[in-house]
Amino acid sequence: MRKLKILWPFLWPNRRTLQLRVVVCFLLLAGGRAVNLFIPLVYRDIVNYLTPGKDGLEGKTNPLHLIILYVVLRFLQGGGTGALGMLSNMRSFLWIKIQQYTSRAVQVRLFAHLHSLSLRWHLGRKTGEVLRMIDRGNTSTNILLSYLLFNIFPVIIDIIIAIIYFILAFNGYFGLIVFITMGLYIVLTIVITEWRTKYRREMNAKDNKTKAKAVDSLLNFETVKYYNAEDYEVGRYNEAIEDYQDSEWQSMASLNLINVVQNFIVTIGLLAGAIYCGHLVINGTLKVGDFVLFITYIVQLYQPLNYFGTYYRFIQQSFIDMENIFDLMKEKQEVQDIPDAPPLIVDGGMIKFNDVHFSYEDGKEILKGISFLVKPGETLALVGPSGSGKSTVIRLLFRFYDIDSGLISIDDQDISKVSQKSLRKHIGVVPQDTVLFNDNIRYNIRYGRVEASDQEVEDAANAADIHVRILSFTQQYETLVGERGLKISGGEKQRVAIARTILKNPPLVLLDEATSALDTQTERNIQASLSSMTSNRTTIVVAHRLSTIVNADQILVLKDGEIVERGRHQELLDRQGVYANMWQQQLTAEQSEGEDNQQ
Repeated sequence: MRKLKILWPFLWPNRRTLQLRVVVCFLLLAGGRAVNLFIPLVYRDIVNYLTPGKDGLEGKTNPLHLIILYVVLRFLQGGGTGALGMLSNMRSFLWIKIQQYTSRAVQVRLFAHLHSLSLRWHLGRKTGEVLRMIDRGNTSTNILLSYLLFNIFPVIIDIIIAIIYFILAFNGYFGLIVFITMGLYIVLTIVITEWRTKYRREMNAKDNKTKAKAVDSLLNFETVKYYNAEDYEVGRYNEAIEDYQDSEWQSMASLNLINVVQNFIVTIGLLAGAIYCGHLVINGTLKVGDFVLFITYIVQLYQPLNYFGTYYRFIQQSFIDMENIFDLMKEKQEVQDIPDAPPLIVDGGMIKFNDVHFSYEDGKEILKGISFLVKPGETLALVGPSGSGKSTVIRLLFRFYDIDSGLISIDDQDISKVSQKSLRKHIGVVPQDTVLFNDNIRYNIRYGRVEASDQEVEDAANAADIHVRILSFTQQYETLVGERGLKISGGEKQRVAIARTILKNPPLVLLDEATSALDTQTERNIQASLSSMTSNRTTIVVAHRLSTIVNADQILVLKDGEIVERGRHQELLDRQGVYANMWQQQLTAEQSEGEDNQQ
C-alpha cells in the first residue's frame, strides 16, 4: 500500500479527459464482472430448456432469445478462442492514453529528480546501472498498473461474487468449497512468491552490475585498446553473465514448484465440487443445467486464477524492479534552496569568500578559512599544487556543494539564500575537461542559451575564434562531434566551450584550468579568445601555467587548503616565496621543452 500511494498521483491524471477515461475503464471492468456471472446462468437455462425430462421437449419453441443472449455475452466476454472480448478491448483502447501519461510522468519526474541531485551523487553513480534501473522501473510501472487493476482486482471480485452466488443459489457447501480452494490457492501463491522474491532481487542486483560493467568498458574503450585488454573485458563480462544466470536458474526452478502447487489445489477443488454437485443432480436436488452451470462457472473462474500466480509474480517482480526507482526517488537533494528563495540580482559582480571552511568527507578539511574579495570586472587567479583546493573554490561558488561554515556572497548576497537557478544563470564556466553532447556543433554552442538564433551562435563562434575552422568542415555547423566530443580536437572542444559561454553572456566567468590539457601553441591561440571573453567581467581563473595569469588583478597561492601568498604577479615574484619558486620551475621546464624541440 505504501508503494501504491507513491504511484497514485501517476494513476490519477491531472487532466479531466484522462480522468474520464479512468472512470469509463472501471465501468467497463464492472460490466465485465456482470457478464462473467450471467454467462453460466444463461447457459444453464439453455441446457435445462433443451434437456428431456418429465416436461419433455414436445411443444417447446426454440430458445432463440437465450442462444442470442448467450452469444452476445460471449462476444462481450471473449469468444473462447483466446481473443479478448469487446469489453476488454474497449478498456484496453481507452487505457492506452492513461498508460502513456503514467509512463511519461514517472520518467520525467525521475529524470528531473536525477538532475536535481548533487555533484557528489553524480560523481559516485554508475551510468549503466542507473539507466538499467530507469528502463526496468518504467516497464514495471506499466505492468504493475495493468495487472493489478485489470487482472488481480477483477479475479478477487469474481471470487467474492461466486462465493455469494453459490451460497444463495445452491447451498453453503458450494460456497465453502470455492472459498477453501481459492483461499488456499491465493495464500500459497503469495507465500511461495514472497519466498522467491530474494532470487529476483539477486537477479536485479547482478543484472545491474552486468550492465554497469558493459557500459563502463565501452565508455573507456580507448583505455581497453591501450592496454590490449579486450580479452580481459570480455572475460569479466562473461563471468558477470554467468553469475546472473545462477540466480536466474534459482528463480525459474522455484517457478516450477509454484506451478505444481497451484495446479494440485485447483484440481482437488474442481474434483470435490464436481462430485458433490453430481451427487445432488442424481438425487434430484439439482437439475442437469445446474451441474453445467457449476462446471462452467468454476472453470471460468479457474481460468484467470491459473494466471493469478503469474500476475502476482509479475506484480511482485514489478515492485522489486521499482524498488530501484523508489531508491533513486528517495535520494535526498544535498543542496537545496531555502523556501521562497529570491533570485540573485547581479549589479557589478563582486565576489566575496569570508572565512570559508569546507570538507568533502568528515575529518578531511579541504578549505581552511579561505577569505578573498574580487571586485567587479577584476580577474582573480588561483594557483597551487594539485589537491590544494583550487577547483573546490569554483565548485563552491557554483554551489555544487554547501560550505561547512563561513560565507560566500555575490554583490553582498549570500549565495545559499538565493535560488540555485538564478545563481547559475549569472555564471559562465569553461571547465578543464570539456564534455560535449553527442550532437552537432551548432547544438553544443547553442546550449549556452537555447533560444539563441543561428546568427547569434555563429557570432559567438566567431568571438571564440572557431567560426572559420567550423566552416572548413564538410558539414560545417552540422558536424557531429561524437560521444563526449571525441571526433574533434582538444583545442576545438575548448573553443566550442568558450563560444558556449560567450553566447550565455554571464557577468561572472569561471575558468577551471581551461587550457591545461592543450599544447603551448594551441593554448596561446585560445588565450586570446579567453581574454576577449573575460573583458569587463568578474573572473576567477584556476591556472596551471602561470604565464596565462601574469595580468591578473590578484593572484592567490593555495597550499593544503590555505592561502599562503596573495598579490599581483610582480609582487609575488619579488617576495621570492612559493609563487616565485613555481614560476622558476615552469620557466626551467619550458626551456627544457624548447631545447628538446630544437634537437
